[in-house]
Amino acid sequence: MKPNRVRLGDLSVAFVHGLVAALAEKGLAADDLLRQFRLDATRLALPRERLSIPRYMRLGHSAIGLCGDRALGLEMGRHSHISQAGLAGVTAGQAPTLREAARTLIRFEPLYAHNYRGQSSFTEDAGGAWLSFYSISPYNDFNRFVVDSVLSSWRHQLGTLLGETLVVERVEIEFPAPDYAERYETCFGCPVDFGASHNRLRLANASLDQPLAQHCPSTWQQLLELAERELEQLTRTRSLRERITHLLGPMLHGREPELDEVARKLQLPSWTLRRKLAEEGTQFRTLLNETRRDLAMAYIRDTELAFGEIAYLLGFASAEAFQRAFKRWSGQTPGEFRRSQRLQAGYSSVASSAGSTGSCSMARDSRSSST
Repeated sequence: MKPNRVRLGDLSVAFVHGLVAALAEKGLAADDLLRQFRLDATRLALPRERLSIPRYMRLGHSAIGLCGDRALGLEMGRHSHISQAGLAGVTAGQAPTLREAARTLIRFEPLYAHNYRGQSSFTEDAGGAWLSFYSISPYNDFNRFVVDSVLSSWRHQLGTLLGETLVVERVEIEFPAPDYAERYETCFGCPVDFGASHNRLRLANASLDQPLAQHCPSTWQQLLELAERELEQLTRTRSLRERITHLLGPMLHGREPELDEVARKLQLPSWTLRRKLAEEGTQFRTLLNETRRDLAMAYIRDTELAFGEIAYLLGFASAEAFQRAFKRWSGQTPGEFRRSQRLQAGYSSVASSAGSTGSCSMARDSRSSST
């Protein structure tokens, strides 16, 4: 089996502008930093240009090192604009109410950002709604920055549509309170719960029901049609194999999914799914193993996760079982593969030191996965 070049996710390069603006507010130019990450003006102006999530994490980590502010992600959100979400953002800006704007921003998230492990959600109830952001855990200096910037951006972008500060009822954060925890209440203007089960912010109906002054019914409908076509185009070209692989990523977390679960998500009888896979010359177990293999290589290559943590994310019973499987797939141990990938990528000593910093928070697993 030849491994695919799986990407853990990516997002529009337009989000870099918020980072640049946050540094500028601190009196720092981002020119050298952008050059280091090959983000020149031409690339930043390309339509549909993406930056991988691991590279975005490293960019944020480097920017934090440059300015010395570990809460830079929260500051970055204040400098974001909804238009940086591309067609999805522009469409949301024409919504009739804040509720429709938030729902649109989340529905069309695949047009500006993609996370292989899961996606954001907009969950309503009688009193309001939660906007939730999915992030890979466990957390370190790299992915905390992403959570901070996304939640802060949502509050600022939606508030800008209202023309006033958006009232947030509550914020929940999955990771423990960092050393800059007091900055969260300043940023969101509400209580913040750390060590929660989700990364999300709560909006009440009083906010969600507010009308947006810039709404134009005909323009709103036209933009919705364009966004729907773009979204359909993203999914229409996927084969059954690709659709299954896309579903398996989020389901692997801590366990091994069954064919029946995937069939239900595809709205197919189990026997039909087996038959269709046989017609494509494959079977469910083969796809599961290929997905695990490709994700394992991506995690090892693109993140600083310890191998015990990768084993959990891929549904293995233990780090040892994962390492045995990886040796079968690649002919190398996970440690040998990571070292070879770092050498091929030409990692600088600066990037290596940053990686060791990020892996400090994962020490609890490294004892059982130090190969």
